[in-house]
Amino acid sequence: MPAPARKRFGQHFLHDPAIVDRIVQAIDPQPGEPIVEIGPGRGVLTRRLLAAARHIDAIEIDRDLAQGLAREFPPEAGLTLHVGDALAFDFAALAARRGARLRIVGNLPYNISTPLLFHLLATPAAIADLHVMLQREVIDRMAAAPGHKEYGRLTVMLAPWVRIERLFDVGPGAFQPPPRVWSAVARLTVRETPAFAIAPAFPRVVALAFSQRRKTLRNALRELLDEAGIEAAGVDPGARAETVAPEGFGALARIAQGR
Repeated sequence: MPAPARKRFGQHFLHDPAIVDRIVQAIDPQPGEPIVEIGPGRGVLTRRLLAAARHIDAIEIDRDLAQGLAREFPPEAGLTLHVGDALAFDFAALAARRGARLRIVGNLPYNISTPLLFHLLATPAAIADLHVMLQREVIDRMAAAPGHKEYGRLTVMLAPWVRIERLFDVGPGAFQPPPRVWSAVARLTVRETPAFAIAPAFPRVVALAFSQRRKTLRNALRELLDEAGIEAAGVDPGARAETVAPEGFGALARIAQGR
């Protein structure tokens, strides 16, 4: 009998073979590529990835699920199983062992999706791309353009590091148990170098700017920058955060850092 889903891990197991097919087609895994699956669960996607790539690494926090995976996929089957928390996993060390940038795949738990993305992107040289399934509204925020209602802090913080392609939506019925929300799959291609220079003040500038979305930048950023400083970055002090492109926040952070 399959291990039950556990609420504390935010588990919703993918079981729809048509969705699995679409995910594998999007990834197009090749033999020898360093594929890493986060949260393999009951192994539905794992089986397909192994068939294509011949070897994958998988990270599973649930020890009961890990035991089931170990029984189904002994080492000679090509699965290297890491039992532990992906939020604490050293992806850079794994990339060094595999001799190439990693390709990450995962149906990410909703409750840790954002911190996990930033943990992965803390070592961008170790990651080639990510194919992730997340809550649909999270994917909408990640891929939003300036001026869109979903554009916000998450969009801007990811922009220097990845190019985001929204692939397709996934309904609740594709999972067991079904979640209360729709999901979506996205491809995040990691840039070899950031899209623009990142000053240490970048996270603080972005956080302040979006802390009260209806404020103009001259008001939201007043503890860091005066009006002249905002203008020096090439940004309108009367603009609101949701209208400013990520590159504009990069320029604001560089000015703030120099003061």
